[in-house]
Amino acid sequence: MAGVRQTSRLAEPLGPVPRELAAIMRPELPSLLKEMASEIVAAIPEYAELLSGPSAKVIRVGIEQNIATFVDQIAAPTATTSLRDEMCRRFGRYEAYEGRSLDMLQDAYRIGCQVALRRARSVGKRYNLSATVLMAFADALFAYMGDIAELSREGYLQAMAELGEEPDNRRRRLLRRILTGSSVARSALAELAEHAAWPLPEEVTMIALSPGAKPARAALDRDILLDLADPEPHLLVPGPLDEDRVASLTAALAGCRAAVGLTTPLSDAADSLRWARQTLALAEAGIIPPQSLARGEDHLLPLWLLGDTGLVRQLAKKYLSPLAGLTPTQRTRLIDTLRTWLTTRGTASQVAEILGVHPQTVRYRMRLIDRAFGDQLADPDNRFATEVALRALHLHNGGSV
Repeated sequence: MAGVRQTSRLAEPLGPVPRELAAIMRPELPSLLKEMASEIVAAIPEYAELLSGPSAKVIRVGIEQNIATFVDQIAAPTATTSLRDEMCRRFGRYEAYEGRSLDMLQDAYRIGCQVALRRARSVGKRYNLSATVLMAFADALFAYMGDIAELSREGYLQAMAELGEEPDNRRRRLLRRILTGSSVARSALAELAEHAAWPLPEEVTMIALSPGAKPARAALDRDILLDLADPEPHLLVPGPLDEDRVASLTAALAGCRAAVGLTTPLSDAADSLRWARQTLALAEAGIIPPQSLARGEDHLLPLWLLGDTGLVRQLAKKYLSPLAGLTPTQRTRLIDTLRTWLTTRGTASQVAEILGVHPQTVRYRMRLIDRAFGDQLADPDNRFATEVALRALHLHNGGSV
């Protein structure tokens, strides 16, 4: 990373801390690391997943690096701290990417410092260390904590600049909490919203943006929450979209591919975002007409029918199986004829006009369909399922409802 120093500000001696103290401290490091991790998770539940999830090994290596470098600085004050510096900056960058302020990371550093001081007092009694040595150790530890906190702040601010975010990222953190759904208590959301100076609405509308979209942020209304750092960027708009809101969004999102989900209660915001992303996918696939701001509410049937393309294939496999033994051309003709008839319930002449064939051709095809499907089309439930499969398949292949 640009600007990484070979040694940090702690390259200067840590004061009157005896270098021999490092030899006493090293055997304590493994158990000290476990104790720090345990107390940090107990005080900051958000970090529990970090210390047990897929990134746990990297996080623990970073913590180990911080602790080991402190001990190394006691043993050899001029030793390089470049690895430690880089890990601390990464911690800061991670907090920025997660949409958090630096408060939790700084709290974690303070907790680690408290655990280390408590262990130092225990070790001091065991080895009869003087009060002067313990005080020097405490001074050095506090100075060290300040140094790693500053390094993390550097990484945080650099990441925020890359993301184009303001340093106070409470709103993005709030948005991510909202999208976790009903698992987050309303009281917890209310507290986060108060800190973010954002009144909690009863209803919200989510907007999905294509990856890499760069809306005119200054043109977005102040009450809109946004997460542009997500691989699938999105916005949260309080309440439904009225004409004024649509006009302002259209201006702010000019040049961006975007789609609007359905308006839902706050607790169902994740559903609105899912529908917005599905609408965007339909627009990008050409299944629905391209629009500057495609609206899910205008395309409810395609959203439902194509909400699970794997299931569409299974529906077609089950309910159109009577046609499986035909050639592709024969199958396509009978499917088009059956879909048109089920959709219109028209006469042979009307179906023929829609398909552009002779009525006698339609009558012939309907006799083949009747023999192939037997009683399936006489049963209301099976007939409905067959029509659903036909409509979904037609949409999936680029047709219209």
